[in-house]
Amino acid sequence: MAEKKTKAASPTKEAKAGKTVTVRQIRSANRKPDIQAQTLRGLGLGKIRRTRTLEDTPSVRGMINTVKHLVEIVEESK
Repeated sequence: MAEKKTKAASPTKEAKAGKTVTVRQIRSANRKPDIQAQTLRGLGLGKIRRTRTLEDTPSVRGMINTVKHLVEIVEESK
């Protein structure tokens, strides 16, 4: 039997470019709609002053835009 060769997963275009964005939570998700608290958790945040460095992708930018009143962009690297 011939063995099937598997191809290694290639990195995405965003990972090749190495663009990242660092966000910091500046306000609490208390008394906000539940979807905003879930978005913060999706970004890896959950406590005030916690920072997270993420890949700069359109989906991450959309999540940041959704909770822009709760987070701040600390740094954008290219």
